[in-house]
Amino acid sequence: MVRRADSQYRTSFKELYSNRQLFMTMTHKVSIVIEKDEYGYYAYCPELDGCQTQGDTVEEVLTNIHEAIELYLETLTEEELRALLSTEILTTSVEVKVGEVTTA
Repeated sequence: MVRRADSQYRTSFKELYSNRQLFMTMTHKVSIVIEKDEYGYYAYCPELDGCQTQGDTVEEVLTNIHEAIELYLETLTEEELRALLSTEILTTSVEVKVGEVTTA
């Protein structure tokens, strides 16, 4: 095992920390899904497993999911951040025809 001098280690750690801070201060887009039901609004981020929240209004759920995403991302390593934030999720909607219900 090769040991580096303390000054090299400190420089290396500072560079790594600086790179992480730079990555964390960059703006990233993530997908969110908002669903409405009889209890209010529910939002989650498909890229971030378990990152979810709720609110009584769309504005409240948007504020809550934004905070939840930021807190979730703060817990990740740089490698985890890069992997999760490079995931591309495409959403669209399709129109379907529903046949008439008949009774026998």
